[in-house]
Amino acid sequence: MNSLRGFTLIEVLIAMAITTFVALVAYSTLSTVITGVDSIRTEARRLHELNRAVDVISRDIRQLTNRTITDEFGTQVSALEGGPLARETLAFTRSGWHNTTGAPRSGLQRVAYYVDNEQLIRASYPVLDRASATEPREAVLLDSIDRFEVRFLPDIEALRISRGVEIDRRFWEENWLADISQPGAVIEPPAAVEVILEIEGWGEVERLYVLPAL
Repeated sequence: MNSLRGFTLIEVLIAMAITTFVALVAYSTLSTVITGVDSIRTEARRLHELNRAVDVISRDIRQLTNRTITDEFGTQVSALEGGPLARETLAFTRSGWHNTTGAPRSGLQRVAYYVDNEQLIRASYPVLDRASATEPREAVLLDSIDRFEVRFLPDIEALRISRGVEIDRRFWEENWLADISQPGAVIEPPAAVEVILEIEGWGEVERLYVLPAL
């Protein structure tokens, strides 16, 4: 007659150790997969936000119109201005401002782009010729911005692009401003604008816009 034999303490401990090891491996694998999925989702969201921001900038610039404005200080401001010495990195008047409610306003709009606290901001004004109490509506387009630069080409004939699709910037200007020594002076829009965004972890994104003849 066979006697029944149970597990020894050592066998139970070994079984528990094996079970614990398998559980740790499974958890580690699952955690890695979850982390990878979260990382992919984060990058996909950032890519979507980048594409949206570039689309907004492109739409605005392509609707540039040669309409000067009067700022809140009563100073006449060019249709487009920008650069490190300007009030905003890029500011200009655009057309195509949709009026779905039929409000008594112009279809033109003044918009401006600049970086504040590493965020790319788009500011839009409710009127072209502003009063002292006029406040812009600000929208954050993109986060983690390391650098935002704009360059201006005075003459399209000076546009040079090498075979490596590198732009010859010898004829480009960092600032586009009227001569401040001439009261009330304005400057005509440039022939082309280059927008450069440097994004944390992604590097540079460049866009070149040849402006319509105005």
